[in-house]
Amino acid sequence: MPLGGIINWLRNALFGRKKSVSLGLYGSPNTGKTTLANKICMDFIGEPMGAVSEIPHETRTVQKKEKVRLRSNGRSIEMNLLDMPGIASKVDYRDFVSYGLHAKKAKQRAKEATRGIIEAIKWLENVDAALVVMDATQDPYTQVNLTILGNLEARHIPVILVANKIDKKGASHKRVQEAFPQYATVGVSALNGSNMDELYKVLTERM
Repeated sequence: MPLGGIINWLRNALFGRKKSVSLGLYGSPNTGKTTLANKICMDFIGEPMGAVSEIPHETRTVQKKEKVRLRSNGRSIEMNLLDMPGIASKVDYRDFVSYGLHAKKAKQRAKEATRGIIEAIKWLENVDAALVVMDATQDPYTQVNLTILGNLEARHIPVILVANKIDKKGASHKRVQEAFPQYATVGVSALNGSNMDELYKVLTERM
């Protein structure tokens, strides 16, 4: 059987018997995961996923929306959408102080963020596929991104890369694509909705 046929067979074997696919959104803090989750939810169920903030680690627990039916080009998939806390190699409460939080509150947020990272990693056991969200204005070849992708690959979890913030100056989805050519990459702006139709198309084709 040709390689493409084997891949399609494996996808059907993985997803064909499932009523819903659990889709996890992974990435570093402030790459726009919750903004993306909100956009998907608003487009298909008319309500947002969660709050966003410029302060890192706004999402500190896994947020979930069930039975999100995504439609594109005559195809549809039902998803349990999982917005994961941002993954970081370290969490320093002083980073939160620099955003104006008092030390006590900053230390509490740092503890919650650390627990959130652990929770996100544990949830890998419950994820069928993943969107790994990267900031298209930044160098994508980071230790955090390599760690996320390595963990997903080790568990044979299908991955689509989302190069977010393409509306920003200096953004380049090609930089993400060239860093990780083995994965499908879609450049979007979750904030203003640019190219979201392409992401929906890729999702329905690959899941």
